[in-house]
Amino acid sequence: MILLVDDKQENLYSLKTLLQLHAYDADTAASGEEALKKILRNDYALVILDVQMPGMDGYEVAETITGYSKTKNIPIIFLSAVNIDKRFIAKGYASGGVDYITKPFDPDLLLLKVKTFCKLYEQTKALKTMQETLKEEIEIRKQTQKALEEANLRLEDKVEERTKALSQANKELETSNAELQQYASVASHDLQEPLRKIITFTGVVREKFLAGHSEAEPYMKKVASAAERMRSLINDLLNYSKLSSAVHFKPANLNQILNETLSDLELSIHEKGAKVTVEELPSAEVIPGQIRQVFQNIISNSLKFSKINTSPEIKIWSDLTASKSFDAPANSKGKYLRIYIRDNGIGFNEQFLGKVFTLFQRLHGRSEYEGTGIGLAIVKKIIEKHNGLVTAKTKEGEGATFIVLLPLQQSLVSAQPILHR
Repeated sequence: MILLVDDKQENLYSLKTLLQLHAYDADTAASGEEALKKILRNDYALVILDVQMPGMDGYEVAETITGYSKTKNIPIIFLSAVNIDKRFIAKGYASGGVDYITKPFDPDLLLLKVKTFCKLYEQTKALKTMQETLKEEIEIRKQTQKALEEANLRLEDKVEERTKALSQANKELETSNAELQQYASVASHDLQEPLRKIITFTGVVREKFLAGHSEAEPYMKKVASAAERMRSLINDLLNYSKLSSAVHFKPANLNQILNETLSDLELSIHEKGAKVTVEELPSAEVIPGQIRQVFQNIISNSLKFSKINTSPEIKIWSDLTASKSFDAPANSKGKYLRIYIRDNGIGFNEQFLGKVFTLFQRLHGRSEYEGTGIGLAIVKKIIEKHNGLVTAKTKEGEGATFIVLLPLQQSLVSAQPILHR
């Protein structure tokens, strides 16, 4: 859960709606005092904090949060439209913030930062839990060794040696834990270093302490895999934030990207009772982090706009075409990739097709479906960055099929005319 702190209700509503659109659970507080009460009662993965508030200002709230042992590792992002001078930003970091964003802000960038800090917080929390479990196991082993010492004095030397080794291991784990607790206080441009430590110490735990523990191994593999994806996400975040800089495409396995997206959406898919069918996709030159966002936004839409009392069914497949056209015939030797994502949801009238890809445009009231209407706008922006096209075919009550058209190789873009409708 994310805690939003601002004395202006309109700001709280806007931020909460934006986060809920992307499946983040958000809580709000209208003052510093209310925020401190809530943060002691609830577990939050991130705090987005306004600087200028009556009573306690944002800096005082941040200093208080980082002063509590229970909450000192919760990452804090400052959000301010007034205090944008360097000295205020420096004060924000000094008071415990991990980032300082000035208004007006880019919603895409804010969401990427939210995702980064939330994932890092959850990974740190999971590692801490694992370390506590290992420490308990070490204590049990110490007790066992003591019993063996009493039962057989001839093993005294061995027991003593083993106890010292376990004691040293315990100290190393405590050191690792202390380092992990500092990760949440580091700004986004410094995330690579603590992430490297996560990967390194995970390897140490697997090699030194989990050998032969087959039940723990899959969980450690998941931690390592998530950390590697986080490393890619950080790089993608830095690249995506530099909108004026040249983007860099690379050959990527779209099946892997799609599988990672479905893994991230696993909870939503399970809660909806959805069935997702995926056919093999070819590789293509893309920006992997951005294409992952495309898959996530479209699939999340399919889950959100499902029919009442009907389990969502989502099918994903692709074909190739020789032309940059939605309606061109399939061609197995084509240079353009068409990806289809079809659902059995509520659909919409195709006369509003242009509207669904426009920033902050909605076809349904907030009382029916939550969201601010930026998800598909982000999809369109990313696909245009990839020199591609996106559209949808739909009817009200009969579901929708989103079609993403991408060049397999970006070098072919200038050689092929645009033939779409």
